[in-house]
Amino acid sequence: MRFYPVSATARDRFVLDRRGPKPLHSPWRHQGVIVEDERTADRQIARAATVFLTGRECPWRCAMCDLWQHTIAEDTPRGAIPAQVGAAREELRGESSPITQIKLYNAGSFFDPHAVPEHDYDEVAVKLAGLARVVVESHPAFVGSRVDRFLGALQRQGAADTTQLEVAMGLETVHPEALDRLNKRMTVDQFASAAEQLRSRGAALRVFLLISPPFVPPAEQDHWLLRSIDVAFACGASAVSVIPTRSGNGALDALAAAGAFRAPRLEDIERSIESALTPRPDRGRIFVDLWDLQRFAQCRHCFEARRARLHAINLEQRVRSRPSCTRCGFGVSS
Repeated sequence: MRFYPVSATARDRFVLDRRGPKPLHSPWRHQGVIVEDERTADRQIARAATVFLTGRECPWRCAMCDLWQHTIAEDTPRGAIPAQVGAAREELRGESSPITQIKLYNAGSFFDPHAVPEHDYDEVAVKLAGLARVVVESHPAFVGSRVDRFLGALQRQGAADTTQLEVAMGLETVHPEALDRLNKRMTVDQFASAAEQLRSRGAALRVFLLISPPFVPPAEQDHWLLRSIDVAFACGASAVSVIPTRSGNGALDALAAAGAFRAPRLEDIERSIESALTPRPDRGRIFVDLWDLQRFAQCRHCFEARRARLHAINLEQRVRSRPSCTRCGFGVSS
């Protein structure tokens, strides 16, 4: 693929040159909170909140990423992240059922000191009091001493024995050529090393994988997703989230025009979670990401039923029968 650069620096430029305007955000305000049920490792259903934090943009320029739209260009100011977490928890006090888990997703890496200042760890830990599980996201390159410092902050707040830290890392795919071309600047071995560092510190691991990533031939997508799930669990993942690859970031649109990427359809997403769960009972939890799911649907008449089915699959961790739609033929036997 001649038009796609070989070097990481040139790939950075390829991604940046195809971006649209970057929205302006205040680092003192989070960008939303969602609450959903999630199946836990002990087969219970917990109320989990996801807080979309605002902070400095990630230093990597991954070809599939659109999260840069939710970041700021400068370093996150000291005190901003605790303020955002505190505001989110205040909003959550009105929930009818208690929130026991929280995901702090900052469109980058929680352990990037430019995105979350280390001086804020203790104050963030204070804001997390009373939670059973805290999930943060990180690039494997940032897993190290800062994980120790955040665990230390939880310890100082008396939460180390009651609050489980979980770190979500994007493996994306173990297809070697595709992983390299995604410009994540990480190998599977480096991911496995970071996962082992988390295990040795007592932190749980959640793994993000892509459905229909670019650079993987269409006929091989299912095979490489299952291979990637195997690797994720071999690395000690307690949960794997499979995420449909979203077009619209500029770089992926260029790759699609060149035939190197095709955005998944809803039926691709359904097939992916079905094949992921069917041959792998009791391996660990596998979730399909439902955010912005409607953009992948072609039929509005059956979308809500299909979304509800995927949500039930996430909670039950088993494949359910498909609803039928006479408009598009989904679920109708030929």
